[in-house]
Amino acid sequence: MRTTVLLLLFPTFLSAQAHYFAGAAIGVTTLSADGKTAITSSGSSVSLYKPENGFTAHLLAGRHLTDYFSIQGSYTTNANALTLTSLATSSGGELVYEQARSSRQHLFGGDVMLYFRNRSSVFRPYLSVGGGVDHFTSRAERVTVQKGALRIPPATLAATKPFLRVAVGIDARIAKGWYLRYTFSESILKNPISAQLTPPASRSLAAFQSLFGIVKQF
Repeated sequence: MRTTVLLLLFPTFLSAQAHYFAGAAIGVTTLSADGKTAITSSGSSVSLYKPENGFTAHLLAGRHLTDYFSIQGSYTTNANALTLTSLATSSGGELVYEQARSSRQHLFGGDVMLYFRNRSSVFRPYLSVGGGVDHFTSRAERVTVQKGALRIPPATLAATKPFLRVAVGIDARIAKGWYLRYTFSESILKNPISAQLTPPASRSLAAFQSLFGIVKQF
């Protein structure tokens, strides 16, 4: 009797066979910017950083648990150029710097995926949520402007932070067991760049990634 009830209530979960999958993708990462303005009776200061779009590589592997639920692990790396700027004015004059930097992120994460169509469908849109650990590094390239003794960020920065990620995408079958995949994701973590600005800013770092790749189901 119990088995019959389970079959009636959860036919999809019990009938679907698990399949493994793996794939790779490339794309573009856009980092969020940040800045801070401080105005007092003795002076004012402004700081900001400006990121450029960068190349992204993405590796993934996972398992389809049912027609509609899957789990996935992934590694993602992206490289972005940054420009950091700070300006301070007071009765003593003006202090300013502009520094060009490179940055790279290494994200190791896991996601739960919800598909909106079953595995027999040619097009399978999905929503995913997950998280993991991001290792962020940044190196100074050159100081393009410097006036006065305003503190300049160190030559090398490194930080390892947890991140939260949400994504939407679609799998499109092109042959038996082969799929094209498009994913748009947003990863959020504590900002290791903003703390180095003068004055320091406080907005979280968001990485927006558009990825195109191929997935093989086993």
